[in-house]
Amino acid sequence: MTDLAFLDATAQAELVRTGEVSPVELVDGAITRIEKLNPQLNAVIHERFERARSDAAGPLPDGPFRGVPILFKDLMCQVEGDPYHEGMRFLKNAGHRADHTDNLAQRYFDAGFVYLGRTNTPELGLVPTAEPDAYGATHNPWKSGITSGGSSGGSAAAVAGGMVPVAHANDGGGSIRIPASCCGLVGLKPTRGRSSLGPELNEISSFLIAEGCVSRSVRDTAAVLDAISGPFPGDPTQAPRPDRPYRDEVGADPGRLRIGLLTHNPIGSSEIDPECVTAAKSTAELLESLGHQVEDSYPGGFDNEDLVAEFGAVWAVECAYALDEWGRKVGRAVTADDVELLTWGLAEAGRSVTAPQLLAALASSQQASREAARWWADGFDLLLTPTLGEPPVEHGAFASTPENPIGGFIRSAAFVPFTAQFNISGQPAISLPLHWTPEGLPVGIQLVAGFGREDVLIRVAAQLETARPWADRIPPTHA
Repeated sequence: MTDLAFLDATAQAELVRTGEVSPVELVDGAITRIEKLNPQLNAVIHERFERARSDAAGPLPDGPFRGVPILFKDLMCQVEGDPYHEGMRFLKNAGHRADHTDNLAQRYFDAGFVYLGRTNTPELGLVPTAEPDAYGATHNPWKSGITSGGSSGGSAAAVAGGMVPVAHANDGGGSIRIPASCCGLVGLKPTRGRSSLGPELNEISSFLIAEGCVSRSVRDTAAVLDAISGPFPGDPTQAPRPDRPYRDEVGADPGRLRIGLLTHNPIGSSEIDPECVTAAKSTAELLESLGHQVEDSYPGGFDNEDLVAEFGAVWAVECAYALDEWGRKVGRAVTADDVELLTWGLAEAGRSVTAPQLLAALASSQQASREAARWWADGFDLLLTPTLGEPPVEHGAFASTPENPIGGFIRSAAFVPFTAQFNISGQPAISLPLHWTPEGLPVGIQLVAGFGREDVLIRVAAQLETARPWADRIPPTHA
């Protein structure tokens, strides 16, 4: 079972298909690794082990990942009857359990995955680190005391440490790509509407959020995307259907692509850390050696500091709505004592945003998206950037104070200057682990494609994975 720890999900599924390993053996092995490693990482916050063993022993759907263990982030991807807290003390203290199974969770089950439990996330997914008051900080397997990223930080730490080969994640401002960069993983944010956010998510959230996973290989990311893609009845946004399965893009010739390179901060005055710049520039050299054309160019529209405030306004309104909605579901209003300083401060800011101001922010975002789209329409295939503005930071970097309750949210802008733009535009973007600092910390690079073009991203990502493989890089804290 130890030898299975760093096999990807595709390889584990093949062992089940050939009869070399049973689903029960895969699940027991993953549970053993979680029990060994979780006291150090604090990645898994809700265990579902006995139910998982029962599921593995029973009939499983004959999907592409039959018998492979998986963890779900404790933010969306609800499963009826299971604890569901979104990093909130309010929901933890209320003992809240999900009253339905989300469409996405059903897709994971239909693919044959066996669900073992839920992973740590910041309260309501508001900051790029998993350090909620409700459950404590998740540690990065590459170095204790630094962030594993967020908001899918628990999932990323679990995969990087070898607990499971793949874990559910989602992305409303970088929350798949950020932890993938911090933990040395593959993290693809799909196109808006690629997978279902139903049955509950509101239109403002679905404007920004995409569902996916964090994994150790491009082929896993592609195959999981195949498994979870496609609309359910009533989904308001549906991405263009691909010409063929995404797994078929792995190893396919991407051709000679025109790629723009952006390494400075497009939305503020903070400097990009030299290691992040080096990661992007060395990747540009690698792409050129593979036959692609790389030039210093980037789309307009998003190089506007006003967008930061407008994006913040949308998130603030969503935060206020979330607290009101959770109060309604639990049966009592959420108070300042029930949530973290940032959550309450952001919700109060959201309540001060008028309806015309919210519509103006959304309109401005759409205008920026149209301007950026022209860059791709004018002949560029991809944009290359660092994923983050800094290598993984120490715990506490995004903490708030009573004097400045939204200080952590503002601080995060310097950490994530390259990600939220493509939640606004709805374009697919992927983080790949192509660089490590001299201290041994992973630094991701980001590639962004035109709307609906995950196929291009997967072809190039697989090409880079072959040219500069990362599968043999194992963090110091591992199972």
